[in-house]
Amino acid sequence: MKRAATLAALVCLLAATAAAPALPDAGARPDRHYGSLLDSVPRKGVLKVCTTGDYAPFTKLDPAGKKYSGVDIEMARDLAKSLGAKTKFVATTWANLTKDVAARRCDIGVGGVSITLPRARQVYFGEPTREDGKTPIVRCADKGRFGAGTLKDIDKPGTRVIVNPGGTNEEFARAHIKRATITLHPENTTIFQEIIDGRADVMMTDASETRYQSRIHPELCSLHPEKPFTFSEKAYAIPRGDDEFKAYVDQFVHLATHDGTYAKYEAEWMK
Repeated sequence: MKRAATLAALVCLLAATAAAPALPDAGARPDRHYGSLLDSVPRKGVLKVCTTGDYAPFTKLDPAGKKYSGVDIEMARDLAKSLGAKTKFVATTWANLTKDVAARRCDIGVGGVSITLPRARQVYFGEPTREDGKTPIVRCADKGRFGAGTLKDIDKPGTRVIVNPGGTNEEFARAHIKRATITLHPENTTIFQEIIDGRADVMMTDASETRYQSRIHPELCSLHPEKPFTFSEKAYAIPRGDDEFKAYVDQFVHLATHDGTYAKYEAEWMK
């Protein structure tokens, strides 16, 4: 009788075990549904790179829309090469860049991307490539009009502040400009021409961009780029949960920013 009861209990246990869902493999991440890009990118031979193409010197798409260039574009090509892969650039916007990375429409997001806490809720950020911060750019003829270039000097009735939508530039302007007029201009590639042509007076963007734009447009002057209003860092956006790939990108950036590679690419645009 006891033996029969034991056998019956064993049968029930085996049946329950067979019906139970399989446990994940040892070491598997519950938030990882894709495997690591550190393995899949070399296997596929392609690194998909999200970039806006409208933010020189970091990312620029030529007018024909066929070729990307810029500091971070060259870095992305080097990263792909280090993985035995080629780059495939995926067009995005500032409003959607981190969303596209999070949704795995691309493997990494590059192009002068500033680290912010809201963005960091959507993606990982790798080791920073450089420091930056918001600073004004104006017509050189109007430098005297804006004095020391403080926010108080800028935020006055009659001043026309222009900004590209969906990124940290708009966020900064909305937070600090209360009396001047804010105008959204959808094309970041032509926004500085609006200032040159007198349809706007000021844009506040990253000091690195103001330095670049004042170099290629002598009519424009960057105000106090060495002392920007804010502190920020730029880095590459990586899908959350892929710790192995993030560690690799961190090491790649660390080496490139210390062996002169990143500085060389930046000098080619800033000279």
